[in-house]
Formats: sequence, C-alpha cells, structure tokens
Amino acid sequence: MSTPYRTVDPYRDTHVIDSRGPRTNQAIVGIGALIAFLLQQEWLIVLLALQLIVGLTLGRRFCLPCRLWFDVLQPRLGEGRIEDARVPRFANVIGAVFLTAASVLLYAGFSTVGWALSLIVAALALLAATTGVCVGCEMYMLLARVRGITVDRHPAV
Repeated sequence: MSTPYRTVDPYRDTHVIDSRGPRTNQAIVGIGALIAFLLQQEWLIVLLALQLIVGLTLGRRFCLPCRLWFDVLQPRLGEGRIEDARVPRFANVIGAVFLTAASVLLYAGFSTVGWALSLIVAALALLAATTGVCVGCEMYMLLARVRGITVDRHPAV
C-alpha cells in the first residue's frame, strides 16, 4: 500500500502514527460520549468502549475511526507529522478503561458516576481533538520520563 501521500504504511508500520490520525478517533469518542449523555443512551458508551478495545487489541485495521482517517481523510488531506504510536495508544488505553468502567457502572445502576466518567472522557477527547492537548499523552510522557524511557515525538522515518 505504497502511495505518494504516505511515508509509512498505517497498517504495517504500527510503531509510528500520523500525528493527525488520533484526532479523528478523539473526535468520534468525544462526540459519541457527549451524544450518549445528552440522549441518555448507555449502549453508546458500551459501543465506544468496545471500539477502543478492538482497536487496541486487533489493530488499526479493525478500528473504525482509524479506517476513516487512513482510508478516507488522509488520502485527501495528506500525511501529517509522523510520531511515536505508544503515546496515543496509552491515551486510548486510559479512555478504554474509563469507558469500560462507565459502562459497568451505568448498567449496575450507578448512573451518576457512570455518566461522570463518560463526560470526563468526552471532555478530554474533545479537548485533544480540537486543540491537540492530549492529557493521556502528557501522562505517558511524564511516566516515560520518570521511568527513563526516551520518547521521540517526531522520530525520523
């Protein structure tokens, strides 16, 4: 899958990612969680959690927002800066944990706490999608620094 607009293959070179790619996922998760809250649709929180889990475990090829970015939007907008994929992957893990916990709480009858967790994810995902400020990514960078792991935000490809 070598095309002129790509320097890396999004499905083979999974150690790196187009820096604009995660924003598609963040926008979908943020908007989806906000809609779920406004319409009080708990099943949508479950669906968002499953989408994150599937993407994390099976890879980008099975992540619907990833497919939207890499197969539809990126060919039209071009490739962004290539970065280390561990950073947004960690943020996705945090989002998946929060949304899974929210799903369990919502269906267990603890709707206030479940919706609160969902709204935290919505707020942070929309913040990241609109401004590029990714709290989960910053947490990864801080933990990496503490552990002595070097993360190059702009690795050479």
